Amino acid sequence: MESGGGGGGGREIGRSEESVGRSKYRQMVAQDNDRAVLEMSSIDLGSSSASHPPQDLNKIKVGEQAKVSSYGSAGSLPNHGSFNVNGAQTESKLELFGFDSLVNILGLKSMVGDQMPSPSRLHDGDDATIERQRPVAVKLGTMMGVFVPCLQNILGIIYYIRFSWIVGMAGIGQSLLLVAFCGSCTFLTTISLSAIATNGAMKGGGPYYLIGRALGPEVGVSIGLCFFLGNAISGAMYVLGAVETFLNAVPRAGIFRETVTEVNGATVAPIMKPSLYDLQIYGVVVTIILCFIVFGGVKMINRVAPAFLIPVLFSLCCIFLGLFLARKDTPSVGFTGLSLESFKDNWSYDYQMTNDAGIPDPKGDIYWSFNALVGLFFPAVTGIMAGSNRSASLKDTQRSIPIGTLAANVATTSLYFITVFFFGSVATRQRLLTDRLLTASVAWPFPAVVYTGIILSTLGAALQSLTGAPRLLAAIANDDILPVLNYFKVADGCEPNTATLFTACICIGCVIIGNLDIISPTTTMFYLLCYAGVNLSCFLLDLLDAPSWRPRWKFHHWSLSLVGALLCIVTMFLISWTFTVVALGLAALIYYYVCIKGKAGNWGDGFKSAYFQLALRSLRSLGATQVHPKNWYPIPLIFCRPWGTLPENVPCHPKLADFANCMKKKGRGMSIFVSIMDGDYHECAEDAKAACKQLSTYIDYKSCEGVAEIVVAPNMSEGFRGIVQLMGLGNLKPNIIVIRYPEIWRSENLTEIPATFAEIINDCIVANKAVVIVKGLDEWPNEYQRQYGTIDLYWIVRDGGLMLLLSQLLLTKESFEGCKIQVFCIAEKDSDAEELKADVSKFLYDLRMQAEVIVISMKSWEEVSGEQRESQEAFTAAQQRIASYLAEMKDKAGEQGSPLMADGKAVVVNDQQVAKFLYTALKLNSTILNYSRMAAVVLLSLPPPPLNHPAYFYMEYMDLLVENVPRLLIVRGYRRDVVTLFS
Repeated sequence: MESGGGGGGGREIGRSEESVGRSKYRQMVAQDNDRAVLEMSSIDLGSSSASHPPQDLNKIKVGEQAKVSSYGSAGSLPNHGSFNVNGAQTESKLELFGFDSLVNILGLKSMVGDQMPSPSRLHDGDDATIERQRPVAVKLGTMMGVFVPCLQNILGIIYYIRFSWIVGMAGIGQSLLLVAFCGSCTFLTTISLSAIATNGAMKGGGPYYLIGRALGPEVGVSIGLCFFLGNAISGAMYVLGAVETFLNAVPRAGIFRETVTEVNGATVAPIMKPSLYDLQIYGVVVTIILCFIVFGGVKMINRVAPAFLIPVLFSLCCIFLGLFLARKDTPSVGFTGLSLESFKDNWSYDYQMTNDAGIPDPKGDIYWSFNALVGLFFPAVTGIMAGSNRSASLKDTQRSIPIGTLAANVATTSLYFITVFFFGSVATRQRLLTDRLLTASVAWPFPAVVYTGIILSTLGAALQSLTGAPRLLAAIANDDILPVLNYFKVADGCEPNTATLFTACICIGCVIIGNLDIISPTTTMFYLLCYAGVNLSCFLLDLLDAPSWRPRWKFHHWSLSLVGALLCIVTMFLISWTFTVVALGLAALIYYYVCIKGKAGNWGDGFKSAYFQLALRSLRSLGATQVHPKNWYPIPLIFCRPWGTLPENVPCHPKLADFANCMKKKGRGMSIFVSIMDGDYHECAEDAKAACKQLSTYIDYKSCEGVAEIVVAPNMSEGFRGIVQLMGLGNLKPNIIVIRYPEIWRSENLTEIPATFAEIINDCIVANKAVVIVKGLDEWPNEYQRQYGTIDLYWIVRDGGLMLLLSQLLLTKESFEGCKIQVFCIAEKDSDAEELKADVSKFLYDLRMQAEVIVISMKSWEEVSGEQRESQEAFTAAQQRIASYLAEMKDKAGEQGSPLMADGKAVVVNDQQVAKFLYTALKLNSTILNYSRMAAVVLLSLPPPPLNHPAYFYMEYMDLLVENVPRLLIVRGYRRDVVTLFS
């Protein structure tokens, strides 16, 4: 069929629509003269033409529905045509798909995360206007967006004022091992980071965003807050490093100066040591100044931050020039130049006691080991997240983050390896251990170059921490997971001033501590915790390998991520098990708090995928074979459709969930709540979704583990027949059908109920499903209503032990735990009574069930009792109603000249059999009233509908059987045992 014009296409589709049938849903009109149909070519929202006013493209009304009529009247619409880049009217190429303007403009943009209003957030009837897109900000490339920030954060204070001391303490050999150990940890983390970062667009929050979307909001928030604390504490570390460098460069600037003249018991030249009070005073002042800069010029800081790297690179050049040009001085100075003898002397380690300033002192309070040095040095390899933190400002995150981060990581690690050899070969061990600023002492042409580089680099890193940490906290708050963080929320484009002030307070508190060697391990723990989270995220995503896991970075494997995560955790314990326990405990407390107080976030995290994979594997392992009785669990299908009506906004009988919980041991198990909605599926689909959501909310409110399903069917019988055949998967199909007994069918003259009720039971028998019919549901006790008395079982037919099992499950509930079980058996002869009682007692004993067995012989039925006379009126009324119904059937058959018909099918009525069924029902009812009138609940075997009997007759049998019994469970098992004698 050619689509030459809109009218022809409309008439052709219209005829097809009429052939399908009438429906309340109106099909999408797709014509070339419909303004709701746009071309999928590039649409320039900023352009306009004379023929189309600017507001047609710049502002699109979402609240108004497109005025689309039927195809017969489509020609009355104004011929607006379709828009292309030139604003000309052209024929639409996508009439078949029926795209409207909102989909064309917002569809692809919403997938890439553009900040445009979502249609789901618009209220009905409101008019929302989508303004012209704002100009896109200048994006950064790999060099300035990732490599430079990472390099600036990695090359920090530890390298300048601690690395030479570490080489002197650990020796060249273990220093190389230390660099390799810490570098491999960050290298593996960088690989995991690259894989996750290239699996889709990234928003603000950096590693928090990656971990939260992979491991869920609880884990993401707990690790994200710890990473925030690590960044805030890092700011204090950088400030202390800058202040300590300044005081060492300008000793006279110290207010409280200290002098050291003895090292390891030997007298040395006076060494000026910064006082703790000087570090605190200057540190607080510098932090306050930095905070004012952050408050007043964050944009300026981001623009000039790369310039801080220039003094760092220049100072590195001066340091290496000084190492090459260093000459052998007097032993009192300690510089030997690049000497093989010094290399040999400094190869081994020399761990010893030091004072708080790191000066060797036999009476010192701190003993250094390899584990302690890991905690001290590890901050020198951190900073690999600096690029991911700037993901919103990158041109191509999936290219820049892997290349820039790995380049910075490899470059700095290589620099550390080379520096170990040079430091170990240029000075004596005593000089390495006593001169914290060896880099400045050896620099060419003068130390002031290194001092300047250290101060500028550390202040730049501190500014980055004070700038990045508040944004991380604001990103966590904006996700609206923890209500307590609402104070730190910020609107788009605004500065997180409250979060910045909070970060400054934390930074000042750490500065007051004044000891860089104590702050550094604390920062290390939070960084390692974050790196472990990134590795675990990649491990989980890589191992599950969901269809959405398609990272562009191909050089990754789940084993590498697992090794990286284990390496991070091992490193934490190597540094300090005390700090590790504190960090993990803090993360666990935050996780627990988020689980209790936090709001659910549906982020499609890896745990949901893991649950799905685990469910699939478990389902396949169960197979489709018969479940062993030891592994049998009740999976009840709760039929919520009432016999009658429920109050408005009540999706299910309030006591059905209470009864469903009674069928589970300690709440374990799954229930399926199903309701049937009469009507056409196309017409009732949306109503069914709303009803399913309402029913699911009811189940959660009742604290019942289960799922809700709504089925749309022409009538109740067909709907139930489809449910009983298709509901469930494999051995997780429902095995018990729970329905309410239709007690109201006669009082409300619901004549269609008998046929439906009999069909439901027959369908369950054919499908081999057990049936539990609840009578007296309105009086069923909840968990707070304790019951006393007995649970009476009238065990008439073999049901696989289902009735016995249900009674035991009832005893596990608080409402029935005070009851005792009585089992009533029917013996055909008096001589069989004792033997039957012994057999049943032995059987119950082997089943580990405590119950009293009572045998009733059929001969005792002949004894007339008061209870039987009480039921005589019901028995006589049932006989009269059956006789009247039978006479109507015969009259109707005589008039039509057809056999007896009931419920649309031929039936055979045997008067003697009808009388026998009525008499049996009467006797059983009399027996129940005689023995179990005060029972908490009675369980009775369900008789199946007799073959070829009218459903009306079966309903009369059932009514007579349950007459005057207040709370009754009518149970029919299926062709499987649900209990076993063997262990």
